[in-house]
Amino acid sequence: MMNISSTTTRVKERRRIMVVDKDLNMLRFLNHTLDMEGFDTVSVNDSEAAVHVLGQLEPDMVIMDTVRPGENAARALDRIRKHSNVPIVVLTSDNEVTALKEAFDHGADDFIHKPFGTKLFIARVRAKLRRYHQEIQS
Repeated sequence: MMNISSTTTRVKERRRIMVVDKDLNMLRFLNHTLDMEGFDTVSVNDSEAAVHVLGQLEPDMVIMDTVRPGENAARALDRIRKHSNVPIVVLTSDNEVTALKEAFDHGADDFIHKPFGTKLFIARVRAKLRRYHQEIQS
């Protein structure tokens, strides 16, 4: 599954975020939330599709769930990180420090615990994007 919401012609101010999740309800929720906040979204439901999209659309950020049935989250992070240096924010319901450390060790830049409020979610997305774009401009 790959879904591009909003416009496919990129406006300079609109950032493109790729959302990777097998849960279609979560994809819809995240896409709607991000779209309402002025982001373009690209939805994919597995890391293979994510790697393909990274090369084609060059998103400004990746948001992915760490619970990936049939796929190891660390492996998915490795595959994405191998092709891009964009910020990766993982969504997790896992409170285990070792699981979060593993996500960071494999390329995640930040995490957000589920369930989460949309205001906090958007604030963290904007902060991560702001820092990333300041780094690449310097």
